[in-house]
Amino acid sequence: MVTSAFSARNERYKLCHCVLTSLYIKVCLLYSVYTSTHQNRLADRGNKISVSSLKIAHSLSWLFCLVRSLFPKKQREPKGPSQNVPGWKLFGKVPARESAPKDSRTIQQVAGTSPTQPQQGRRKNLEFEPLSTTALILEDRPANLPAKSVEEAQRHRQEYDEMVAEAKKRELKEAQRKRKEMKERFKQEESIANAMVVWNNDILPNWENTRNTRRVRELWWQGLPPNVRGKVWSLAIGNELNITPELYEIFLSRAKERWRSFSETGSETEADDGASLADRESSLDLIKLDISRTFPPLFIFQKGGPYHDLLHSVLGAYTCYRPDVGYVQGMSFIAAVLILNLEEADAFIAFANLLNKPCQLAFFRVDHDLMLKYFAAFEVFFEENLPRLFNHFQSSNLTPDLYLIDWIFTLYSKSLPLDVACRVWDVFCRDGEEFLFRTGLGILRLYEDVLLQLDFIRSAQFLTRLPEDIGSDRLFACIAAAPMLNGNRKWSQVSSSKQKKT
Repeated sequence: MVTSAFSARNERYKLCHCVLTSLYIKVCLLYSVYTSTHQNRLADRGNKISVSSLKIAHSLSWLFCLVRSLFPKKQREPKGPSQNVPGWKLFGKVPARESAPKDSRTIQQVAGTSPTQPQQGRRKNLEFEPLSTTALILEDRPANLPAKSVEEAQRHRQEYDEMVAEAKKRELKEAQRKRKEMKERFKQEESIANAMVVWNNDILPNWENTRNTRRVRELWWQGLPPNVRGKVWSLAIGNELNITPELYEIFLSRAKERWRSFSETGSETEADDGASLADRESSLDLIKLDISRTFPPLFIFQKGGPYHDLLHSVLGAYTCYRPDVGYVQGMSFIAAVLILNLEEADAFIAFANLLNKPCQLAFFRVDHDLMLKYFAAFEVFFEENLPRLFNHFQSSNLTPDLYLIDWIFTLYSKSLPLDVACRVWDVFCRDGEEFLFRTGLGILRLYEDVLLQLDFIRSAQFLTRLPEDIGSDRLFACIAAAPMLNGNRKWSQVSSSKQKKT
């Protein structure tokens, strides 16, 4: 029954719908005829409107609105974005297409070809897929532009072939360079492994008998293997001061007490070592300040790094051990290099003995007279080996103290890359202070052509901030080409003669 009642009501609704539709059409026709007729009458009567005419127009307009309200205009549903129209998806506002992705050829044809463009206008039989903007020179022009001439197309093809050939040549050259570097790296690693076996099995067990032999000195010049470097440095530097690990702990305890006292009271009391109050306070402040500046790219000596406290301890213990020297800027780099290769107590022993050498003691005590004598001795060999650059520096008033002080204070560990500086340290431990000044001559020889073109300011800036791409082999080749000979006199003889002069 429910179904039959619903069907009857549906039939009545359809009948009413048809009647009202017919009525709506008639009213529309009547209204349009009356409107046109009424407009003609207005023109004939001089735009005079009667009351009856207004009533009839009002009734028809009301009836028209009533019928139209019975059949509201169907609202159009918002049309979603076409899934077939190509376009760009900007900021996620356009939903992703559900159709299969198109390749670059299809995208170029859809975007660059008009719908009316004839199919024969498209290039067929493509030999490659354009993947970059350099390939666009081979594409045909749009239909609304003049076509390429044969000569222009050939020229574009030739230019593109030249670009491809040049790119292939660069890639081949880069691949060859990488293969060469890899080959040299493997060769170097193999050489280091072989040298490590020789040092561990033959040289170190018989150190006193083999250290000055020709074979050992040649191996030394080539660079020490990293795993034996610290041991060789300790043996070469020696321990003339007879410092023991227990002595290091004693001076470290004293340093910690002073730091604690200074942090609590804000001032230091006068100690029995005879050092002045100002010297000790400045030394402690410099230690804290310089540690953060020590090899910053490594991030291991800065606050929170694994070697920060260790470096602070070694420098603080040395300040208490040598209050007459205290802490001087540059010491942190020397101590850091030793810490990277030795244990804590061994690093302190090597550090104290290394700074006790005559050259280092003169510089870290800031003995100006003795430092000037070292500079004078260096200039003798500078003029002997590099006369053109020596005369250029003389005319520019560029004296050795402007660049040598920084090199000697840090033993080149700040000025050179760390691996190159460690190789300089290898031979420095073998030859002593002479090799420090010979390394300086090697750097000047390496950059002689560059320095000859620079004035005083630029030369000083260049030497205080050397290029970071210094290779150890190139540098040591220049060092080998700078013998420390002045006639028949060696470095020790020239340096002694300069120091004897008052």
